Formats: sequence, structure tokens, C-alpha cells
Amino acid sequence: MKRLSKTEKIQPHWWQKSLAASVLGLTLAYAIIAIFAWFGPGGIDAPMKVQFNMWMVSLLWMPILAFSFMFKTGLKTLIYLGYANISAYLLFASLKWLSA
Repeated sequence: MKRLSKTEKIQPHWWQKSLAASVLGLTLAYAIIAIFAWFGPGGIDAPMKVQFNMWMVSLLWMPILAFSFMFKTGLKTLIYLGYANISAYLLFASLKWLSA
């Protein structure tokens, strides 16, 4: 049985991963909910949608927070969540621009 080298193992870096997942995971959850809120069924003015969106942020944020510890290093967590945030906000801005 072959042992994994240090670079092949998932590194602990739990401070970096926790910080990246807490901040960037929350902003990613906000971006996903913003896309749903504005362009989902009924649009932004749909009744009861505000309360639903508020609760959905935490339901999206918790899995993002949990899965952030699956990255090998804290730097990769930061990079991938950063790209996911940029992509989500660009998609939201593009959809807003197209709908205007």
C-alpha cells in the first residue's frame, strides 16, 4: 500500500479555509440567491419570496462552508471560491443588464 506524499494529502490550513469559506461562501450564497430572487418565478415582487430567500441563504451557505474543507490547501479554497463569486456576480450583472 502506497502512502500519500505531503503534497497529495489534504492540508489542514483550517484558519485559511474557515476564513475563505465564511466570507466568500456567504457572498457566493448571496449571489446565488440574488439571481433566484430577481430572475426566479414571480420576479422580485413575488409574495412571500423575501422570507424564502432569507432562509435559503443559510441553506446554501452551510454546504459551501462544509465542502470548503475538501480543498487541498487554503489558497486553493480562496482561489476557487473567489472565481465562483466573480462568476456568480458577473452572471447576475449580465442578467440585470439584459433585462433592463
